[in-house]
Amino acid sequence: MSTSLPLFPLSSTLFPDGRLPLQIFEVRYLDMINKCIADGSGFGVVALTSGSEVRKPGHSESFVPVGTLARINEWSSPTQGLLRISCVGTSRFRVLSSQLQKNGLWIAEIEPLEGDHAVPVPEELQDTVKTLTNLLDSLRHQSIAESDIPIAAPYRLNDCGWVANRWCELLPLNAEQKQALLALDNPLLRLELVQDALGERGWLK
Repeated sequence: MSTSLPLFPLSSTLFPDGRLPLQIFEVRYLDMINKCIADGSGFGVVALTSGSEVRKPGHSESFVPVGTLARINEWSSPTQGLLRISCVGTSRFRVLSSQLQKNGLWIAEIEPLEGDHAVPVPEELQDTVKTLTNLLDSLRHQSIAESDIPIAAPYRLNDCGWVANRWCELLPLNAEQKQALLALDNPLLRLELVQDALGERGWLK
């Protein structure tokens, strides 16, 4: 069943359970975020394929067809005309159609996609877990504030989808590669592809 959703096209890809901090200053997004805060609703994050996050005169955006719903969990307004928000990715969706409003905001008809089934990480993929665990330990030992660690707790280190999604956010992949991984319905296959990418870069420990 389709539903209507405001979109926020970004140069990055948000995955389910991912952490997303944003600074909002464009009027189109200030209005959108204020409405989301008031209603307790979310917005859709889609990765840009052309255009930029900040609207430029005479230019528009194009974006990938699969995105992730973002839920706002913290917000502040340090000065007038500026919002700082912290979001978490929830569920994936597919854009069926989209329309650009007069105020520059994209509204889409979207189809929710099924969430990942819980699949334990098999032995042959445990190196992806060990390397991620080492990274998290290193960040904590550097006395980095919990809010500044790019991976939000709780850590589901024995879940293929969760581990794969965290690596998808961390790996230096282009928008098309991240989109292909986000669109995969099989979390085990996603993690297998992530392990290949980690191995190619020499990141596995």
